[in-house]
Amino acid sequence: MRVLVIGGGGREHALAWKLAQSKDAEQVFVAPGNAGTAREAGMRNVPIAATDIEALLEFAKSEGIDLTVVGPEDPLAAGLVDRFEAEGCRVLGPRREAARLESSKGFSKDFMARHGIPTACYERFTDFDQACRYLSGQTAPIVVKADGLAAGKGVVVAASIAEAEQAASAMLQEAQFKEAGRAIVIEEYLEGQEASFICLVDGTDVVSLATSQDHKARDDGNRGPNTGGMGAYSPTPLITPDLHRRVLEEVIQPTVQGLASEGTGYRGFLYAGLMLDSGRNPKVLEYNCRFGDPETQPIMLRLDSDLLDLCFAATEGRLNETAPKWDPCPTLGVVLAIRDYPGGYPKGIPITGLDKAEEEADVKVFHAGTTMDNGQAVTNGGRVLCVCAKGDTLALSKEKAYRTVEKIQFEGKFCRSDIGAAALAA
Repeated sequence: MRVLVIGGGGREHALAWKLAQSKDAEQVFVAPGNAGTAREAGMRNVPIAATDIEALLEFAKSEGIDLTVVGPEDPLAAGLVDRFEAEGCRVLGPRREAARLESSKGFSKDFMARHGIPTACYERFTDFDQACRYLSGQTAPIVVKADGLAAGKGVVVAASIAEAEQAASAMLQEAQFKEAGRAIVIEEYLEGQEASFICLVDGTDVVSLATSQDHKARDDGNRGPNTGGMGAYSPTPLITPDLHRRVLEEVIQPTVQGLASEGTGYRGFLYAGLMLDSGRNPKVLEYNCRFGDPETQPIMLRLDSDLLDLCFAATEGRLNETAPKWDPCPTLGVVLAIRDYPGGYPKGIPITGLDKAEEEADVKVFHAGTTMDNGQAVTNGGRVLCVCAKGDTLALSKEKAYRTVEKIQFEGKFCRSDIGAAALAA
């Protein structure tokens, strides 16, 4: 089978890497891909942007692609799945209307309210003065979110009402996030521990994937600005068997059933970012309508089943016939970023040490913001690489991952030093 993976980040490298291991995979194309996918056997990069829907469709038809897997959120929000399906092309991902769970914070909050899905109290605003009047009656900390897609940067946890007003002004008056910030959501601040719950949906049935925990803050101790994710590990001890059942019953199944009842079926990967309070009660912080990044990387390192088979089952409504198998050994991934991330950052910086990085068993370096320049891997984004390792224990996985981190060098390299520390301390 010929497979097309759309996207160019660490999530797409990990998905393509696992799909290429399938016994049925003849060739895996990645559009546009990165330096990592360019170096992998059985893969070929395609120089088409992830949002160029017509060019991607033409490529899929001309190359006889049997399955397209959509990695990032932007093409989903733009209706890529709708377009591919209209042309009879098999594709895994939610249609545009269902993808609004991620592309509009306001839509997702209203949807959860309609279907009784636990989440933080909130209000929506398009007018700055109305937002300020609402904030004057609230207490801090409080959260301000851009309604639309903002590459993981549209959330401000304000420590004071004045800071919340500044965030609202930056979004509504100063157009910091352009169209994504034309509307905002202001919601209560939830305290607790975060966990990622990712599953595969075929429209009716759900298969939950390995649990994981992301680290969103840039700096050690969960300090600093919010990012797309600085590391992750799998599984997380936060999701006990009882909590796993509760999340399925209270969050995932009502989401899938609610969309179906509104005439919007869901097919593809569904991610619920959860906050667990002191009583281990889950509330939804956000939905992602695709696999998380960097959670995908350590999860794929644990998957013992054929990912291509699972994806086909989801497109054919056969997930009730599947049961993914997982390596019991924990995995941990550390994101290597450019020092000024998530702010501005330079590109084109040479990366060295990649050939030595994977000499140790059960270590995999997934590329994110990289590209090839005359045969040399160079930086091409804020999050550059995700160094993943698997060990008999989480402590060993962490030790192996950070040992590998030291082998890779590029100017301005930065990473958190405490990925997985909270789980190890617990």
